[in-house]
Amino acid sequence: MGPTQLPDLVNTTAKNFRLREVSADKGYGALSNCAAIAQHGATPFIAFKSIHTGKGGGLWRKMFHLFQFQRDEFLAHYHKRSNVETTFSMIKAKFRDHVRSRSGDAMVNEVLCKIICHNVCCLIQEPHELGIRL
Repeated sequence: MGPTQLPDLVNTTAKNFRLREVSADKGYGALSNCAAIAQHGATPFIAFKSIHTGKGGGLWRKMFHLFQFQRDEFLAHYHKRSNVETTFSMIKAKFRDHVRSRSGDAMVNEVLCKIICHNVCCLIQEPHELGIRL
């Protein structure tokens, strides 16, 4: 997904979910992306590039100052995306990163099945790791 696709993704997500925060890496740091997120009442936690300044005004400036002067608070929100990235990495490592299906619906279903299998594997593994007797 490219940076220009973020507004469409946010709009589609907002149809079914109440957005509170949206985290994204530096590649998505554009005023239009910040505005698209804010339009749905959510707070954008998008990392800033070294060339960025707070000159965008409004929410952009507020988030830039949070990023610059209260970095720990900003990163506490921003790094929630690390959990998602880790999950994607685990799924790709265990079930490979390609799909064999050809139609769009079949591809979606195949990926959803990989996610279900990942969740089942985690449910099986955790009692062993935590020493929980079932």
